[in-house]
This record gives sequence, structure tokens and C-alpha cells, in this order.
Amino acid sequence: MRTPLSRVLHLGAAGGGAEHFWRVRVTAAANIVLVSAFVIVMLATVGRPHGEVAAILGSPLVASLLVLLILSVAVHMRLGIQVAIEDYVTSEALKVVLLIASTFFAAAIAVVGILSVLTLAFAG
Repeated sequence: MRTPLSRVLHLGAAGGGAEHFWRVRVTAAANIVLVSAFVIVMLATVGRPHGEVAAILGSPLVASLLVLLILSVAVHMRLGIQVAIEDYVTSEALKVVLLIASTFFAAAIAVVGILSVLTLAFAG
């Protein structure tokens, strides 16, 4: 049950449902791995002085994992917000505005988080 246009463009009914589905699943899987690593690092820093914690979090490996975690969580968040907006907002104009705003919000969260990690990594 495909339209001629969807066959030509190789798209499903909405044009990108399968791709969106897989992006959500891949970012969720990445989040599981990265959050697990984050929890292990945080447990390793419990009770240590501030300087040691800053050194651990600023090390290249840990900083890289934190940047990847921030990126993965931001993308996953944006995808989830997108689904909620598309499902529950009925006004097309408001939907477009909210989708744009949610994209900028996710990007802002990612930029602030990454800059914080990089500041910590390059402070020493």
C-alpha cells in the first residue's frame, strides 16, 4: 500500500519513521553504555578531594566519554520531544515552532555541557 511518490522517493508513509525509530534505539543503547561508564567514574570519585575529582573528570578518556554522553543524551532527548510534539500538538504552526525550539534547546544543552567538560579538561 504505497503511493507512487513514496516508491520514487523510497519513503514510508511519513517519510522517515524507520530512520527515526533506529536513531532512538541506537542513542538509547549508547546511553546505557555511556551512563554505566559515567556511574562507574562517579563512584570512583566519591570521597575524594575536589582537585582529584577535577583531575579525573578532566582526563582525556573520561572527558571524551562525558562529551559522547552529552551528545547522545541531547540527541535522544530531541528525538523524544519531537515524538511528543508530533503526537500531541494539533496546530501545524505551533508544531513547527515547538520543533524548532526543541532543537535549539537540545543544542544549547549539548553546547553548555560540552563546553563545561572541555573547560574542566583544559583547565589543568
